[in-house]
Order: sequence, then C-alpha cells, then structure tokens
Amino acid sequence: MSNSSSYTFQAEVRQLLDIVINALYSDREIFIRELISNASDALEKLRLLQLKNQTVYQADKPLEISISTDEDNHTITIADTGIGMTRDELVENLGTIAHSGTKKLLESLEQADNKSDLIGQFGVGFYSSFMVADRVEVYTHSWDESGESLLWTSDGRESYTIDTVDTLDRGTRIVIHLKKEYEDFAKEYRVRSILVKYSNFVGFPLNFKGDRINTVEAIWLRPKSEVKPEEYDEFYQFIAHTEQKPLTLMHFNADAPIVLNALLFVPDENPEKFGFGRVDHNVALYCHRVLIDAKPEGLLPDWLRFLHGVVDSEDLPLNISREMLQDSSLIRKINDILTNRFLKHLDKLAKDQPETYADFYSRFSRYLKEGIVTSWQHKDPIAKLLRFESTMTDPGKLTSFDSYVSRMKENQKEIYVLTGESREMLENSPYLESFKANGYEVAFFTDHGDQFVLDAINKFGEAEIKSIDRADVTIPETPDTEGESLTADQTKSLQDWLINMYGKKFSKITFGNRLVSGAAVALHGADDMSSEIREYMKAMGQDIPEAHPEIELNPKNELVRKLADLKAEDPELARIVADQITNTALLRAGMLENPADIAKSSQELLEKLLLKK
Repeated sequence: MSNSSSYTFQAEVRQLLDIVINALYSDREIFIRELISNASDALEKLRLLQLKNQTVYQADKPLEISISTDEDNHTITIADTGIGMTRDELVENLGTIAHSGTKKLLESLEQADNKSDLIGQFGVGFYSSFMVADRVEVYTHSWDESGESLLWTSDGRESYTIDTVDTLDRGTRIVIHLKKEYEDFAKEYRVRSILVKYSNFVGFPLNFKGDRINTVEAIWLRPKSEVKPEEYDEFYQFIAHTEQKPLTLMHFNADAPIVLNALLFVPDENPEKFGFGRVDHNVALYCHRVLIDAKPEGLLPDWLRFLHGVVDSEDLPLNISREMLQDSSLIRKINDILTNRFLKHLDKLAKDQPETYADFYSRFSRYLKEGIVTSWQHKDPIAKLLRFESTMTDPGKLTSFDSYVSRMKENQKEIYVLTGESREMLENSPYLESFKANGYEVAFFTDHGDQFVLDAINKFGEAEIKSIDRADVTIPETPDTEGESLTADQTKSLQDWLINMYGKKFSKITFGNRLVSGAAVALHGADDMSSEIREYMKAMGQDIPEAHPEIELNPKNELVRKLADLKAEDPELARIVADQITNTALLRAGMLENPADIAKSSQELLEKLLLKK
C-alpha cells in the first residue's frame, strides 16, 4: 500500500455515528439489506452512464452483486460492479455522515421526541454495518479509467484511513469483520435467509455462494401489456406460497400524484373461511425493489386483509432504519389511492366478467360489508358492489342497487329492504303484503350483520334505504280488496279498548293499509333498534334499551272485525284473542321478548273455546 491518508471524524460526526450504530436499528440483520440497496444504486448509476455512451472502466464487466461469507475469519463480503468511488467521493460519502448539515441535525435531535424521523433525512445506511462490525473495509475503483484503486478502513469510532492498493476491478467491495457476538452473520444459512427475505426482487443479479438468489422478476414494475397471464400466476404462487391460481388481480402503475407500482391478487379461497381466525395483511411494501416492510401497518384498510401482493413507491421518505415511515400522511395517501383503484377494479370486473365477480362475491362479500361499516369514505363505491336477492329475482339469483333503482316505479323515492335469516322466511313475512300487492320490489338481506350495513349506507344515490319493518316507511297505496272494513266508529272504539288494555306495552296501536290479508303486524318504532342489533347487543352482554314496538291492525281482516264485536259480547275471550293476535305479530317480527307469552295465550284460548260450558 502507498499514499495512505488518515482522517479524524469530527466530534459532531462521532456523536451522530454513535446514534446510528446504537439507537436506530431494532433488528441487526438490517445492515445486509442496507448494503444490498446501496450496491443496487451503484449499479443503476453505472447503467445510466453507459446509456449516455460514457467510456467506462471494464465496460464488458456484467452488472451484478455478489455476497460471500467466511466462517473461519468471521467476515461477510458484499461486492458490486457498479459506479465505484474516487478518493474525494469516499471522503464525502463515507467519511462525512450527513455532510449537508450534521451540526444542524444534532441540534434538532436534542429537541426531537422521535430521533429516527430526523435522522431519516440523511442517507447513512452504510453505517448500519458498524452495529455488527469491529472493522469495515471498503475496496473500490471508480468507473473512470484513470481512477485509483482505494481502500477505506474504519472501526467506526474515532477515525478512518484511505490507502491506495493494487489494481482492483470496477465497483465496490465491502468486507465486514464481525464482532464476536454477531459471528452468526458469517453463517451461510443465516445470510441466505436474509437475502431471500429482503432482496429477492433487486433489479440486478444477486449471487451468493455461486447461486443466484433473486430468480423471481419484479413484474410489478413492467408495463401490464408486457406481462403474460402465466407470469402473473407464477408470481402469485411464489408470494402466496400456494399452488392455486388467483381469482383476479389488479396491476396498477401511476406517476402522479405519487410514483406508485402495485400488484394485488385476490386468492381463490377466503383465507378466513375455515375458522382459523383473522388473517394478517400479506401486501408487502417495497422501494426500488427492496423490501421495506413485509406487513406494513395502514398500507391498506383492514377489510382488504385478504389480498396478496406488493406495492412499490419511489416517493417513500424513509427513515434510516426503513422500519418506520417518516410521513404517515403519505401512507394514508397510498392507502386511499390503492383502495379506490381496487374498488374500481371490482366494479369493472362486475361489468366485464360477471361470473368471476359472482365467484368473488360469494367468497369475499363479508369483507366488503365490513368496509362499509368501518370506512365511511368508501361506503358509496362499496355499496355499488353489493349483491342481494329480491322479490323480483329468482331464488339464488342476485341483483344490485343500480339494477334495483333502474326498476323503481315512477314516483318511488325509497329503496325497500328487509332483513332476516333466509329468503324463504322473508317471503312469508307479513311486511311484504302491501308491497307485493302494488308490485314494489323489496330487497332481501340474509347475512348476519346486514342491518348494520344498511344503516351505514343509509342512501344510494338520491334514494333513501328503508326497512319495511319500521313504522316510518312510506307504505304504497294498497288497491281495494274484497271484504268489509270496520267503520270509523268501530275502529275508534276497538283502538281505545286495546290502548286501555295494554297501557304502555305498545308505543302505538293503529289501523292501516300495511296488510292485505293478515290481522296485525308489529313494527319497530322510529327510534327503536332493529331485532338484529338488539340480538347483537345481547350476545355482547350489553344493556338493551327497552323496545317500543307499534302494532298496526288490518281493519278489513275478518278476525279483527270479529274482535270489535267480541269485546262487548265476551270481554275475557276478546282479551285472550287480542293477546294471541299481538303476540303472533311480535313473534313474526322477532320482537317477542318471552316466547312463553304466546304459549300462554294459546293455552288460554284453547281452554276458553274447548272447555266452555
């Protein structure tokens, strides 16, 4: 060696180096990722020089990264054939940490709660190697033919040296002499697993012990028109660790407002279907093909946790450790962009490939409904994606709110819905009578939790969504039916008698046109919770507010007309019949708190009729 020069780190630099080494990285293995990323950058810079027809030292040398370990000497070596460094560049890039303002940075650190956020503004990833190293050697020769072959050496404490050495190949070779407690980083299995974990998609060949590690291409960075269907399938199978093909995928590239490349896959099966609990997110965050976080928090909403894929952004302002994003608002913006694009993808899928969308909906509809309840800003586009049966669809055939609206009558202003356990049960509901009689469509929702979803949507376009089991729904005019009706005086007399008998049991007792043939129907009051929500609260052990159901009787029903006369002829029998009518209405509405009530009234009625002397 000759022409050796020694340099002493400034006091401020030593202070900052101590923070970098001891305070920022929670996982020591990160140093390998940082050095691989730097090597990839060096190769990219050289490729740009070559595109400009620059004369490059050893121009025929392939662009690649090589990693080797030596367990006997406890070293790990990372080499690239990239742009290399001159003596001045060594001093600037390695000898001076954050040369753009170290002192100013340190002053800020004294006042900052989150030091890593501030340090993240300075590119010092190379110094992560000193977390595990007693000594670091950097051999380098720049791309310039006339450049020197140099060796930079430091223990990361007080100083570093730069020496000239025998002729080197172009690029940079970093030799890390490991501290005793970190000698496992010289073990082949350890390094190989780290390379696969973080650097599997680096854009240049990544060789370890003679084997190429990064055999899978980062196809998310290619134009969609250039990627074959089988390439998408193979990539999905690689990242999802499956032999299945994806049900559908979204490949998205954007330059504004954020440089963003995303490839998202919908699996063929719902991962939570088999009762294994909630799955973790499986969409990884990359920057220039280098893994930042395998499961980044907030990258996508929780209700899209079934997706697999990758997101790559060049605009990520990362902190030094890449373990935390400096600007969480950027992650929120990426979240919003990806979520909106994926919802548009599903909408297009529903129009262009209805059978595939039907398969998707049968597997993942619960996630969409979760999104409506938890992400108010996305509820409208998700509502367009919902599917349901209705009085105008054949059993098993689904329709949408858009289709429902297209079939609405000329003066209809509300979308009528009804929730329950099954279509069969809903089709026998007394609430449907007047709607069926007038030819109004009623949408059926039969999944557990659908009432929460409908309450969250509230409106679709200009049409308000109304459950027909509630008292405040607008009832279509019912055509005249055969049969007599109670007179106004009879109606008033029976109403007063019932109100007097039941007191505050019902908030209202009315007579109306909601029923065509039935005797009575129980309605949820305008301020009452639905039966489903009450059951949910009960299951959660919460206090349930007292219900205030309304009873509406059909003045044309023969049983009701008989009751009007019976109350004067036999008040006791009339009371029992009234109990049977109202308890039956409550039972059918799911509002009968004590099922024994209807058994009691049935028993009393039978005894009164059959044992009457």
